[in-house]
Amino acid sequence: MADTKRDYYEVLGLKKGASESEIKSAFRKMALKYHPDRNPDDKTAEEKFKEVNEAYSILSDPDKKDKYDRFGHAGVDPNAGFSGGGGFNYSDFGNFGNFGSGSFNGSFDDIFDMFGGMFGGGFGGKTSSARRNGPQKGRDLQRNVTIEFTEAAFGVKKEISVTKQVKCGKCNGEGAAPGTQKRSCSKCGGTGSVTSVQNTAFGAFQTSRACPDCKGTGFIIDTPCPDCKGAGQIRKTLKINVDIPAGVDNGSVIPIRGQGEPGVNGGSAGDLYIVLEVKPHKMFKRSGSDLYLEVPITFDQAALGAEITVPTLEDKVSYKVPAGTQPNTVFRLKGKGVKSVKTGRKGDLYVEVTLEVPNKLNARQKRAIEDMAKAVDANCYQEQSGFKRKLKEIFGI
Repeated sequence: MADTKRDYYEVLGLKKGASESEIKSAFRKMALKYHPDRNPDDKTAEEKFKEVNEAYSILSDPDKKDKYDRFGHAGVDPNAGFSGGGGFNYSDFGNFGNFGSGSFNGSFDDIFDMFGGMFGGGFGGKTSSARRNGPQKGRDLQRNVTIEFTEAAFGVKKEISVTKQVKCGKCNGEGAAPGTQKRSCSKCGGTGSVTSVQNTAFGAFQTSRACPDCKGTGFIIDTPCPDCKGAGQIRKTLKINVDIPAGVDNGSVIPIRGQGEPGVNGGSAGDLYIVLEVKPHKMFKRSGSDLYLEVPITFDQAALGAEITVPTLEDKVSYKVPAGTQPNTVFRLKGKGVKSVKTGRKGDLYVEVTLEVPNKLNARQKRAIEDMAKAVDANCYQEQSGFKRKLKEIFGI
């Protein structure tokens, strides 16, 4: 029942009223945590994963989220008959008849005709049973795929394995054994729902719930298919080719339409969402479409200038370091970054030169550096001269 479920915001670790981006971020985090691929044979994690997907399916849909925020689980449960959540307030409908006098008798079908799907069809048997037996989209799936840094930068084709429900080939998804047919449920007359009438102070209140005999399907299968046991679906591992475009980044999501689980009652198949995990590079760091690289240079290269070799993701280029280059100076190599998925333009490569000081010197090398220190006077060190001047002004040193 709806009231036994955990609060959807609690499931995603959020507070009520969370924004769309907060909901999406929390879903990714929780889905990765409980994904079956990361928790093989862990039934608890599997249930948590289903719970997270259910919560996201409601909170990511603005219409469903609005109903859930107002009425709780009852607002989004087609079998709840709208029994809880935020409570029923007749003033929301304006003045239609004498509700308060108890003179209204019958169901609320006419009111729903006036107001459309304000409450998602929670009243009466017609709306909920039509939705229950109508086409329903299959469940969406998520698969994590790890790729190399360069594969993310240049794009790659991957063949991945996905274990999911697929339409049973033996019975063609019907659930009945070949040569037999399913029959209409006699208890609900094939509607998939049974109705009950409750007398209240406001009159007779009609509610609908799933038929217990056919489980809301509207059909009874006397001879189930031996392969799928009447479910119409079997679990199978399939190979799927995925084109990963150039420029994707860690956490990028690639939707593959129709590769989720099969729909029900002629509904479309769900979608498969590929969540990418990009391995770090040994040399490059990335921010958006830009790359960052540290290149060590020697004192003489920094002081006198030098031609250095700079690696990029595609090749290597020569760069002229000007004389007098200071440590941690950053140079930009335009267009040597990663292609943007959105714009198709390449980012830049930012090269930071770091000064490497020798730490193993023999006697001859030490004397050479001492001779250089004598030859290069204080006027050559502008920053040091400025620092000493400030010391004298502030501290009198």
